[in-house]
Amino acid sequence: MRCIVIDDEPYALDLIKGYVVKTEGLELVASFSSPLKARTFIMENYVDLIFLDINMPEISGIEFLDSLNVRPLVIFTTAHKDYGAMSYEYDAVDYLLKPIKYERFLKAVAKIKEQTKSENHSQKKDSKEVVILKSGTKSYRLSIEEILYAEASGNYVIVYTKFDKIMCQYSMKDFLSLLPADSFVRIHKSFAVSVDKIEIVESDRVTVAKKVLPVGLTYRQAVNHILNKD
Repeated sequence: MRCIVIDDEPYALDLIKGYVVKTEGLELVASFSSPLKARTFIMENYVDLIFLDINMPEISGIEFLDSLNVRPLVIFTTAHKDYGAMSYEYDAVDYLLKPIKYERFLKAVAKIKEQTKSENHSQKKDSKEVVILKSGTKSYRLSIEEILYAEASGNYVIVYTKFDKIMCQYSMKDFLSLLPADSFVRIHKSFAVSVDKIEIVESDRVTVAKKVLPVGLTYRQAVNHILNKD
């Protein structure tokens, strides 16, 4: 899991960074004493998990979370007991009180692994009829039949369904790996569509749910092949 650590206290920042580095399954991609700089990083880079202090001088950890369009998983790290209830409101994985022991840190990480196993088991049980998509701290269980198309947006994918749109923490490649290969086709570096939802096919575009989407030059052969248009 790609992790960042945000804490304005140098000792606490270094401690959590050290814990992340020596824990299997976690990758430290950045650390910040400023939540504002961290926000810019998250907007430009994919992040799975944030270890987040709450009391900080620029903006609080809570205000920081409120400013994010898509929230990665969060483990709060704080010296104050009073924020425990609030952590539940923000669907935090866990709430670690300073000073944080490594054993307690590992228990918090184990919760994420257990949650992931449960989701993977559920998805395997549902086979190809259902897909579970992660969006920040939430997981959406969708019927594959509902999905119309997907659009790449920076380090995320916006999934358009018959009823809604969901911004998910995947690359387009990873998103497509969750779906039946013969049911979805990538038509452009920024778009992939459900084959069954294509209404009109033209040389350089397709129409899905009355939405006209471009077909990139390098993808036209693949589109023609899957639509039996060779």
